[in-house]
Amino acid sequence: MKITFDHTRIRVSNLEASINWYTKTCGFEVLRRTDKSPSGNQLAHLQIPGSAHKLELTHSPDFKVQFPEDLIHTCIRVENINDYCAYLESLDLKIDLWPSNWQEKFVDGKKMAFITDPDGYEVEVLEH
Repeated sequence: MKITFDHTRIRVSNLEASINWYTKTCGFEVLRRTDKSPSGNQLAHLQIPGSAHKLELTHSPDFKVQFPEDLIHTCIRVENINDYCAYLESLDLKIDLWPSNWQEKFVDGKKMAFITDPDGYEVEVLEH
């Protein structure tokens, strides 16, 4: 029996804003959209090229997106975290870095950063 991990769903408050953020910031591409699912939601399935796992963005106008802080995060890997963080800074995006002075500390040791999507979901950034 073969089992694979297909996708993760997150609720979003503004589908267009979330699609734009994930495509521009994280390199996702839109695979497909559904204006009205059987349960009445708008859906967008996104995927980073070369990755098998998908991200499903779900919007329902009557659902208020709220979750406890630090409950969930997704993670992407980038080829060069220094270049990626410089790109994020060019977008005027707030980067929660670990360590905080990444330009100096990314020379040795673990390299990781966190960015936050429009609804407050964190995206962890690791280097390949």
